[in-house]
Amino acid sequence: MSVRPKVLIVDDEPDVLLSLRVILEASGFEPSLAADGETALRRIDEEHPDVVLLDIMMPVLDGWFVLSEVGMRPRRPRIIVCSAKTAAADQDRARDLGADRYVTKPYAPDHLVEQIREVLAIPEPRVRV
Repeated sequence: MSVRPKVLIVDDEPDVLLSLRVILEASGFEPSLAADGETALRRIDEEHPDVVLLDIMMPVLDGWFVLSEVGMRPRRPRIIVCSAKTAAADQDRARDLGADRYVTKPYAPDHLVEQIREVLAIPEPRVRV
């Protein structure tokens, strides 16, 4: 029996959460959901996802805060920022904070699945010093 990679979907739009859950389940992943940054940090600590799909503009704690918090941990999941923010400065900031990929909305579901598979193929461990 193979283990399905865990993917945490973090977005404040319920339709995005539900549609991505269906797409990822059909693609062989084990998705979980968080509608804000505070819930995302808690789920990261409790569930240890392999990949986090992270929106930037959210209530409570935004994606920038989540990205900076997760980036300070010695071991962390892969992070793919999924945002409507298309400016190069935002993409550079995400990379500087440790994002593995930056995908702009709207995106094709098969492209997102491809990005997840690509970051999962990066050799482990990812330990920040």
